[in-house]
Amino acid sequence: MVLKAQYRNISSTPGNSFKVKLLEAKEFPAAWHFHPQYELSLIVSSIGMRYVGNSVKNFSEGDLVLIGKNLPHCWKTIGNQKKNVRAIVVQWEEDLLGEGWIEKEEFKAISKLLKSSSLGIKFTQKVAKKLEKDFEELLILSPFKKLIKFLNILNILANQSHQELLAEPGFRNKVSIEDSERISTLNNFVKENYMNKINLKAAAYQISMSEEAFCRFFKNAMDKPFFQFVNEYKINMACKMLIDDVSSSVSQIAYECGYNNLSFFYRQFRRFVGKSPVEFRKMFKEIPCLN
Repeated sequence: MVLKAQYRNISSTPGNSFKVKLLEAKEFPAAWHFHPQYELSLIVSSIGMRYVGNSVKNFSEGDLVLIGKNLPHCWKTIGNQKKNVRAIVVQWEEDLLGEGWIEKEEFKAISKLLKSSSLGIKFTQKVAKKLEKDFEELLILSPFKKLIKFLNILNILANQSHQELLAEPGFRNKVSIEDSERISTLNNFVKENYMNKINLKAAAYQISMSEEAFCRFFKNAMDKPFFQFVNEYKINMACKMLIDDVSSSVSQIAYECGYNNLSFFYRQFRRFVGKSPVEFRKMFKEIPCLN
């Protein structure tokens, strides 16, 4: 995946307080981007990798995530999926109900929820399933009923006891529009060379920096060391190969992703995915959209 922390201007629906859209496509269209609007996304059909801030995790059907203002994010499909991506996405400005609305007592719980969304929030599949019909109704209701329905969804989410924060505490989008070009260059470099040994000198050369300055820049921009990112990218590609290329063994895939030490690959895979490569491959065999 090529990460481009691009600023996107989300056009609002004329005359409406917020925007609801149904995404149906072969894959998610947006690269890594950020915008000043909040975003609530429900994945109805698809599997893949979800990138939010410095969090990179698997997602599947029933993935319900709230994205805060200016938080970089994107979803990427993996595997040869038979069904199109289907997702319902809601986007809204900070002044949804006018200036200062969020400070009112009635919206105290929602206010807390939106503040927490600066790191991205994933809700349980149980609550996603419970709200799926409500999301579908957002696509067809009249404007007034749609607003009431949306506020009710936010209120339900605000009162969920289990909310998984996605990005690491302290993460902030510190990448300027100018620096995003450097990040894009580095990610292209990793994409083209992940199967080989990547050294710091070569990476720093890509953006005309000394090794020391490069390490500071990347850590400040991404809130993680460069080689942690490289390992995450390699494991991401391994996940894709484990699903797409069922004829290749785990050891073959490890080698193709630049791991010459199989035990190190297994440790990194479990650390990143939470499962062994064999368990991961087995998990995706029975997913309907792949069959």
